[in-house]
Amino acid sequence: MIAIIDYDAGNIKSVEKALQYLGQEAVITRDAEAILGADGVILPGVGAFGDAMGKLHSYGLADVIRRSVAQKQPFLGICLGQQLLFESSEESPGVEGLHILDGRIVRIPAQPGLKIPHIGWNSLRFPVKGRLYEGIPENSYVYFVHSYYLQAADPAVVVATTEYGAEIHASVEKENVFACQFHPEKSSDVGLQILRNFIRVTETGFCG
Repeated sequence: MIAIIDYDAGNIKSVEKALQYLGQEAVITRDAEAILGADGVILPGVGAFGDAMGKLHSYGLADVIRRSVAQKQPFLGICLGQQLLFESSEESPGVEGLHILDGRIVRIPAQPGLKIPHIGWNSLRFPVKGRLYEGIPENSYVYFVHSYYLQAADPAVVVATTEYGAEIHASVEKENVFACQFHPEKSSDVGLQILRNFIRVTETGFCG
């Protein structure tokens, strides 16, 4: 069973539906016991960084997430869920993120002809081929919806990038922690394969 963390963020149901389509049991929950007892954990989300951190703290979920990562559960952050794993965001000055990984979230730089938020399909490049991308060719397209993006402090954790006014760290992986700025649940067959690969990690363990 995969636990999908419920903190009143948007787009949670679509993640559940995608997992169910793949035959994976999933539950949307904010119950600590259910989360920590799951085979894997997903932190999805669409919304503002500061509001999301406030919700995680109010529901006691920030500590649950840290415990989940510490006990080596396979953990996947999606969109805002990736951003929250890092130190801070320009969207919400003074708000500390979960700081499970080092790096910060910055606004996509304004440029003539560049629409912000970035909404649409962009191709991925793989500086390092992560486990989520097994069986996925480079330059495959995935679906993004965001105005802010990750600048990871350690390039070694970056497993996928894209270009949109800047080089965007589109996906990271470190031990049992995985995350992506785009929405695999909205990225057609490529996205389903990414989720299928995450399910495989939950079945084999993060070193599998």
